[in-house]
Amino acid sequence: MKTVLVADDEKGVRDTIKMILEYEKFDVLFAHDGPSALSCVRSNPVDLVLLDIKMPGMDGMKVLEHIKEDQPFLPVVMISGHGTIETAVEATKMGAYDFLQKPLDRERLLIVVRNATEFKQLKESVEAGDAILGSSERIREVLALIERVAPTDSRVLITGENGSGKELVAKALHRLSKRSRKPLVEVNCAAIPNDLIESELFGHEKGAFTGASTQRVGKFELADGGTVFLDEVGDMSLNAQAKVLRALEEGRIERVGGNRQISVDVRVIAATNKNLREAIKQNLFREDLYHRLNVIPIHVPPLRERREDIPVLAGAFVVDICRRNGMAVKTISDVGMRKLQGMDWSGNVRELRNTIERLVIMTAGTSIDVVHVESVIGPPSRVVDDVLNAGGTFQEFKDRAEAAFIKKKLEEHGWNISRTAEDLAIQRSHLYNKMKKFGLTREEEGR
Repeated sequence: MKTVLVADDEKGVRDTIKMILEYEKFDVLFAHDGPSALSCVRSNPVDLVLLDIKMPGMDGMKVLEHIKEDQPFLPVVMISGHGTIETAVEATKMGAYDFLQKPLDRERLLIVVRNATEFKQLKESVEAGDAILGSSERIREVLALIERVAPTDSRVLITGENGSGKELVAKALHRLSKRSRKPLVEVNCAAIPNDLIESELFGHEKGAFTGASTQRVGKFELADGGTVFLDEVGDMSLNAQAKVLRALEEGRIERVGGNRQISVDVRVIAATNKNLREAIKQNLFREDLYHRLNVIPIHVPPLRERREDIPVLAGAFVVDICRRNGMAVKTISDVGMRKLQGMDWSGNVRELRNTIERLVIMTAGTSIDVVHVESVIGPPSRVVDDVLNAGGTFQEFKDRAEAAFIKKKLEEHGWNISRTAEDLAIQRSHLYNKMKKFGLTREEEGR
């Protein structure tokens, strides 16, 4: 339940907001003046402040200033019965999330409250680097699976391309599990030399090998009661795989150079960008370990398969990067965003974030337009050259050019048929016919 502080000196206003918000399952706190509003914010976990501008003791603008000093990411919505454009602009510059005028409209109030509380949750997740952002069907499927699987102790194998967000899925699984109060211990199997990975996972005794001057506790012991995340598990040596399999089967490990069995209670989550079935055929991965790990498979889709999430991701990255660098928040124009949505993103979300960081740093003004995007992502694609140099008849050339143009527009609009047809100034049925004629389907984008 989200908690909203209503700070207003009019009892009638407080009672009205209380009735509206409590009906929508919000928890409501009250303050009748500026000092009590500040005291309430500092002594209670609050998700949103509805703050009247004219209050005794300390006006709302001064309260806003103090709140932003103490809790810069706490959204504050200003309320006034005598609002002016100048006041709203000033409050926004000071960090207010939005501005409402009395008498309050119920629907407008609820929209602003919901958006503001969701914004706070999003900011906290982005700040922690743990947010799985997006509302596309593909990412909603992943989130639904996380919610269903997280409370269990089932092992999970997360697959997906580099940069697609596998680590975020692992963190979400742990955060929503009954083990969340215990450690999440991460092991990057690809970054550890094969001759050291057993020591890293299971620890070693003093003198077990050259350089083992002291006893070392391994990751499985450190994670006792919690979760071990084996990232890039496909890069683990066969010898280490055998030890992991034994640990999973018996619930016990043995330190390198030791002879004592140590009981451990861990949930194992693994991730890989490799095709483990192919690795099994090539005798590079144990089939029995694969089946032990792959109890619940979760596939994280590449960014090109959820282009409609790019505006949400890009917007969150812009806000976070600007804040980290002490810059005024910038915006990305609609045309610039469509350009971003049309890119291939072979590096997925990681590449998108790096690109957004370059755009934020390299763009002088407060608006990032398509020219800035093109200057950062490099020269345009070779589609035109490919069309011109393919040969054939004039009609074949026209068909290739038309197909390339329509495909580009579909990509810019995230394969949204209605928006693409509107941009092309043709009927949706006509666009469907063209797509059928040229064999343009989203499956070409890697689905």
